[in-house]
This record gives sequence, C-alpha cells and structure tokens, in this order.
Amino acid sequence: MSDHTSSNDLFSSQSSVKTSYGAIEWCVSDHLIDYDKSLEFMENRAAAIHAGQEQECVWLLEHPPLYTAGTSAKREDLLTPDRFPVYDAGRGGQYTYHGPGQRVGYSMLDLNHRGKDVRKYVADLEEWIIQTLASFNIRGERREGRVGIWIDRGHGREDKIAAIGVRVRKWVTFHGIAINLDPDLDHFEGIVPCGISDHGVTSLHDLGIAVSTEDLDVAMQNAFRKVFCP
Repeated sequence: MSDHTSSNDLFSSQSSVKTSYGAIEWCVSDHLIDYDKSLEFMENRAAAIHAGQEQECVWLLEHPPLYTAGTSAKREDLLTPDRFPVYDAGRGGQYTYHGPGQRVGYSMLDLNHRGKDVRKYVADLEEWIIQTLASFNIRGERREGRVGIWIDRGHGREDKIAAIGVRVRKWVTFHGIAINLDPDLDHFEGIVPCGISDHGVTSLHDLGIAVSTEDLDVAMQNAFRKVFCP
C-alpha cells in the first residue's frame, strides 16, 4: 500500500505545518481507522522520510476498540484477552487501549534534523500533551517512573489522561500520543494500562471539559507548533 493510495482511504483532510526543517504534512481522519492500516502507513511513511522521498507527517485519528502490546508488555497484564482485538504494536511500553473518543496523534518526524535525542523527543511529546490540555485549563503533569501524562484529582488520587508510545527506526519516529477525549473508560479495565495498577484513567469529558473533537484537534495543532516548530 503506497502513501498516495492510503491517503485517499485514510485521511479526511490534509494540510501543512511550516518548520525550519521544511513542511510537515498534517493529516486528520474523521472516521475510525483499522489499526493494521495505520501501522502499514506509518511503516511506509517512516521509510520514505528516511529515504528523502516524503515529508514528515503528523496524523490525528481514532481507532475501533482494541488493545495494543508494546515491546515490554507482560501477558498477565492482559486481563480480558477476548474482549477486543489485540495487536503487537512494535512500539516501546506495555499494554494500552485505543478506541472511539480517544484522539491519537501519530508523529513521523526525522530526528536526524532534531538532534538525534530520543529522550528530548519523548519530553517534547509530553510537552505537546501538556500544552494541549492547558488550552482547556487542565493541568497535565509528568510523573517520575510513569509513562504518560497525569491529572492530580486530589486526596492522593491521580488518573492518567494521555499515553505515549514511541518507536524510532533510522532516527525516524512513528507511533506517538493518545489523549482521552471521551472514550468508554470501562474499556481500560481489560488491561493493566502501561503496567500501572495503582492509579486510574480519566478523560477531558470525565473532568467536566465537554469539548469537541474539532476543538481538541485545533488545540493539538497549536500546541504542536509551539513545541516542535519554534
């Protein structure tokens, strides 16, 4: 499947973001995307970016309900293996959930132009989420030893609102972030999310922030520009 063919089937809109490294293709899908198709697209695009044949790309989308296993996933953390399809994602990390109401941001960037620093890249993904949430007056926070972005609910309770999973090949990234807008939070009960059982999961709507997918997309693009296109 070529990028050109897949773009006709996968993307609802395409635009570009200007950076000092050139333009980044900004793609948005308004319909649910099969996970295997997204993996195939990312693999193809990452290879094409490395070969100098395609632009960098950020893709906003949602998947049907499914679980993904990262390279550190533990079998015992998949609590209900027959509930939804389970995919080997190839990214770092453990089990995570994707589904309707969760906005995924797949980021295919060339770190050859960005310092070849994976730690900084992950920190930038965290900052992308934090600044996106700040657009809605939500304070997202990092936690030492825990992947993703967290919300302090008070009285010792902390819930995860966004996940991060990264793969880098030949210094080109793929996979990325997932922000919980309004997913069915019960669906997370089929796994131990990212191997962390001591804390819960939340979403913008669960926090009382009833924004639309379009509002979130605008906030994600604005925050991306601030973090990755200074």
